[in-house]
Amino acid sequence: MDNANETAQVLVVDDEGAIRYSVSKTLQRVGYQVSEASSGEEALDMMKNQAYDVVLTDIKMPGLTGVELLRQIKETAPDSIVILMTGYASLGTAVEALRLGAHDYLIKPSSSQDIKTSVSRGVERARNLRRRRALLDSLRTNVFELSRADVETAKASFDSAPMDEEAPMGADLSAEQSVSNSMKLGPLTVFPGRYQISVGDKPIDLTPTEFDLLLYLAAHRGRVVPCHELVREVRGYAVDEAEAREVIRPHVSNLRRKLKQAGQDEDLIVNVRGIGYRLSENND
Repeated sequence: MDNANETAQVLVVDDEGAIRYSVSKTLQRVGYQVSEASSGEEALDMMKNQAYDVVLTDIKMPGLTGVELLRQIKETAPDSIVILMTGYASLGTAVEALRLGAHDYLIKPSSSQDIKTSVSRGVERARNLRRRRALLDSLRTNVFELSRADVETAKASFDSAPMDEEAPMGADLSAEQSVSNSMKLGPLTVFPGRYQISVGDKPIDLTPTEFDLLLYLAAHRGRVVPCHELVREVRGYAVDEAEAREVIRPHVSNLRRKLKQAGQDEDLIVNVRGIGYRLSENND
């Protein structure tokens, strides 16, 4: 049994009891904690009291349809991954479902293997979302505090400056929004949710792994982070230190290359040989 599945919570939603039973048994056999709902309305009630990694729902149900359920879940529980099932394949419905943020779209009757594969990927994605959210929260606590004094100084200078009569209305509002929607990390500006940073006015697009790697090092600034810890917390699986170095090294190299291309000549990420990586103290 996969230990990662033991605490994963899955909600199966279908108005047909036989299908709920069959799908639930398939998922229980590989270790998931499975709950059942016979309607979209019942599913929403259950989600008020329990967080689910994955919601596997039929599309065509009396009352709240699967697509409508998907829309409401994305508003109330955005970290829950939704997989839609249907016996009535429709390209229009599939496109709408994916546009609304469905993780996958299964045609009934689906094989047990297809269901298990889709749910497994959904659980991994849900955990990656939670891990990224935790990194962002930690980064806000450990990094944003460091720049608060600079922000307050800048705002004080702005407030004391004479009013420019030709300045466009709302310019100060956009400045406020820029501060609240980004975080400073030494010479970098980090834009949460966009997998993007910038050096000065040069934007840098990062892969999710590069972005999370940078965030984790920032959230744990002040210490050297071993490679096996980076793989576990950023990639989501456990390997020994030797293998972890091989996994992390190309991501660090790509990140360094992108920073250098944007004009960040001083190495932000320091390799402490035989131990791991840390952020350069010169960039705190």
